[in-house]
Amino acid sequence: MRIYVCIKHVPDTAANIRPLGGPVFDETIKFIMNPYDEHALEEALKTREKTGGEVVAITAGREASAATLRTALAMGADRGILVKTDAYFTDSLETAHLLRQAIERDGAPGLIFTGKQSVDSEGMQLPYRLAALLDVPVVADAVAFSIAGDLVTIEREGEGGGREAIEMSAPCVVGAARGLNRPRCPTLPDMMKAKKKGIRIIDRAELAVPDGLSKVEVLDLQPAADRGCGVILKGGPEAMAEELLMLLEEKKLFSREADGGR
Repeated sequence: MRIYVCIKHVPDTAANIRPLGGPVFDETIKFIMNPYDEHALEEALKTREKTGGEVVAITAGREASAATLRTALAMGADRGILVKTDAYFTDSLETAHLLRQAIERDGAPGLIFTGKQSVDSEGMQLPYRLAALLDVPVVADAVAFSIAGDLVTIEREGEGGGREAIEMSAPCVVGAARGLNRPRCPTLPDMMKAKKKGIRIIDRAELAVPDGLSKVEVLDLQPAADRGCGVILKGGPEAMAEELLMLLEEKKLFSREADGGR
């Protein structure tokens, strides 16, 4: 069985993003595999160990995304596919079209794993859009997965902390949540072996994306406003209350005169 895993090259969540105007930011920061996609890849690897076949990691992005594909290969994926684009941002609908065509060019999927969302744009739409284009069933927020023949059983996170059990037939799309598994860490020998594994590069211009798609476009990036820092009040209740009032007056959030001098 051929198992595809859709991954994304994203900035480290601990990185300090510095906008440079428009949709561009300083890319000298550290990039990583989208954390939810790590769980998707781990489940794909576990499934291959049980059923056989191969795991293919696929991404759509700029040339630098190949580094994240190498991480996937080091974790255990058999090979990679990069749909190379020049855009700083590609919305979920266009990305789904690119991934679908790349997958169909490569072969017939038995399973497709994705993360339930990406930590940069957090659109939470790709699993659904990709499944719709492939005309296969989909479940996101998966926290348990099993497969027997063509029958896939998923447990997903529901409202109020509950869980739903869902059965569907393969091929299908599964959106992984954090509770699904614990991703493995590649060793140094794994990283060395990954350098010999193949990455197929498909230029975006080779793929046909329908005209007139309703796209999301990033016009500008702005740094988040500084929220300041917390203040620890010390002393007894009266002293802390007095200090709090002074702080509120300094920030012009409270006026004793307007409150009748109380």
